[in-house]
Amino acid sequence: MRASSPGGTVKLIGNDAAVLDTEEIKKDLPCTVTPIKPILGFDLRFHSGFGIQLPLHEVAGDGGNLTIIFRVTSSTAQDSPYYFTQRYKVPEIEAEAKGDAYLEGGFDIGEGDYHVDWMMRDQMERVCSSNWDITAALAARDQGVKLAITPTAIEASDIEFFKEDPPVERVRAGDALKVKVLINFAPQQSFASTMLPVDTSALVSILRNISREPRIFKFSVVAFNMNEQRIVYRQDDADQIDFPALGKSLTSLKLGMIDYKLLSDPHSGSGFLTKLIGDELGNNSSDAVIFAGPKVNLEDSNTLDALKELSSVPYPVFYMNYNLSPQQNPWRDTIGAVVKRLRGYEYTISRPRDLWSSWSDIMGHISKLKLVSTSPTSSH
Repeated sequence: MRASSPGGTVKLIGNDAAVLDTEEIKKDLPCTVTPIKPILGFDLRFHSGFGIQLPLHEVAGDGGNLTIIFRVTSSTAQDSPYYFTQRYKVPEIEAEAKGDAYLEGGFDIGEGDYHVDWMMRDQMERVCSSNWDITAALAARDQGVKLAITPTAIEASDIEFFKEDPPVERVRAGDALKVKVLINFAPQQSFASTMLPVDTSALVSILRNISREPRIFKFSVVAFNMNEQRIVYRQDDADQIDFPALGKSLTSLKLGMIDYKLLSDPHSGSGFLTKLIGDELGNNSSDAVIFAGPKVNLEDSNTLDALKELSSVPYPVFYMNYNLSPQQNPWRDTIGAVVKRLRGYEYTISRPRDLWSSWSDIMGHISKLKLVSTSPTSSH
């Protein structure tokens, strides 16, 4: 998708501008466009857009293009709309084809009211057009959440989950922190063959939330996958999390496939997790360790038994448990049991506000314990 900033240009041909300006509903190209209400994502941005349903026989032939043009206008800046374009290459389709094609598009907005003017045309200049109003607003219980996009802002949706984060001005005083993150990069359904976008977005958003904390100046990240029982990516004592490198490493995952040797050993999962936790917590110089990811439910208790010597550690331990349906899976998992034994703190991340509130609580605990550990003792 291409987008223009206010005052920028998007290539409009023929009657494009007139169609958008007159706001006439046109069906020369029969289609149904359904607006998508703004939804707050785990990245703390409002995502909106549209879905399109188009009969296949309407685009039958040797191929061609479908061009979508739409503009989004904030109610507070009606003279500065943002224009977006999308183009789809149509494959060869038989004239007697039945059924519909489904397309979609999206954009990000901050809090506010907006108007959308939308159109789609084919290579024969047939047009389907529509327009609608949307409002992005935080629910009453989310009013304390600090969004990652400013009010009335309009931006193209970013589908690149692992792009590099911009630099953060970090605290370098004595209370600056080092953290280690152990994140299970896996879908909600442990044996799913793919990571759904919502799963990837949530897990990456947890990491980005941590990486953007100015009071943290050193990061160690261990990304693992319980299905394959292996560490996928490691980064030690870095100034910032290398998201592009993490994303590249995660492409090696073969979700939905299990090694026969692992299947034949009922204790392989507990063995892997025991070694991982023992190694990373036993050899840790960070001020805190944070587990993150979906639940890990192992059928045996070997992990807890093997980690008895880690019944206490000199730093706080946290678990950001990503669980979209806590009412369906309310039981504490293996990692949660380990964290409880270590007298740590567990948070269920089901909605964006959970990520915001849990991180505020985590930083409160870490900062308090850091202050206590660095304060000089007094004698009487």
